[in-house]
Amino acid sequence: MMTRGAARALAPGAWLGVLGGGQLGRMFAHAAQALGYRVCVLDPAAEGPAGAVADRQLVAAYDDPLALDQLAQLCAAVTTEFENVPAGSLERLARTRAVRPHAAAVAIAQDRQREKAFIRSCGVEVAPHAAMADVAAIAAAPADLFPAILKTVRLGYDGKGQLSVGTLAQLEAAWRALGGVPCVLEQRLALRRELSVIVARGSDGASATFPVCENEHRAGILARTWLPARIDGTAAAAAQAIAVRVAEGLEYVGVLCVELFELEDGSLLVNEIAPRPHNSGHATIEACACSQFDQQARTLAGLPLGQPRLLSPAVMLNLLGECWFDAQGAPREPPWEQVLAVPGACLHLYGKSEPRAGRKMGHVTVLGTTIAEAGQRADEVARILGLEAGSS
Repeated sequence: MMTRGAARALAPGAWLGVLGGGQLGRMFAHAAQALGYRVCVLDPAAEGPAGAVADRQLVAAYDDPLALDQLAQLCAAVTTEFENVPAGSLERLARTRAVRPHAAAVAIAQDRQREKAFIRSCGVEVAPHAAMADVAAIAAAPADLFPAILKTVRLGYDGKGQLSVGTLAQLEAAWRALGGVPCVLEQRLALRRELSVIVARGSDGASATFPVCENEHRAGILARTWLPARIDGTAAAAAQAIAVRVAEGLEYVGVLCVELFELEDGSLLVNEIAPRPHNSGHATIEACACSQFDQQARTLAGLPLGQPRLLSPAVMLNLLGECWFDAQGAPREPPWEQVLAVPGACLHLYGKSEPRAGRKMGHVTVLGTTIAEAGQRADEVARILGLEAGSS
């Protein structure tokens, strides 16, 4: 991977491009526009969250050569809001424009097997695992990996593309249920908690990490994040150091999320990486002096990194489509007035018109003077919306 030097900053008024039209692109557009930039979104959906707020949208497939060339003609630099953009599209744009993160980093994050090998090459541990590419590999699966989780090598997120497997006898059926595609069999570990670190890295090699996030998932989807994580300073510094090491190994430019497992003995393993802002970093919008989306805009435009200093402890709650239905399954509008009456509650809705089960429709960040107070207030919001309370 070639070394990438510092870039000249783009003046406000320049166009920044983003591949992807979801809520991450929407929040990036808000941050970039606040800095004075104009934003063009390329997305196949004409009415996505990002396109609704962008200065311009190109409605086309991510690998449409004419649309990519049009984006390159308009924008001085381009980023992505999700990792499954074709690496070839990023490479095409990079012929004439700054693309951050670069295609090679995104390609690693798109492939779980390559991702795990790369992380280990950085001197960072991952969960015990084995490649499951075919029936022969399944027959030879190590017995000591069970119980395990079988994950597709590509395209899995929010609990999709993975199945729990208790024994070797169940493995082949699980593999076929996932489509018989290449998979990774990963040992299920006893966890103390799940963590994530958002790190921003500029083209000059400077990096800045946000406080460590603590995450709670339900049905494979992030339900709640505590910022900062309820861990001691030594563990937090170790998690942040791992994130920086991975970003430096990738020669990364942009915002990267490194998801980690803290085991019962306190050791840290990397679960996976996301080459973009992350759901667990949404609380940084209100809780930190500079949000993850501010950092994304800064790194893309070649500006100095902001200082991601914590201003207030916070708890973030994901709002899934289930919130738009009552206990009997009848459609309803959630009681936003009650939510916003909770001290410290900050509501973000993504502008999606059709609520569906498991679909991310928005989030609420709840601030407090302490993380315990933020958690108590978040529990009140959860009660109002019919969500589960958080773990203590």
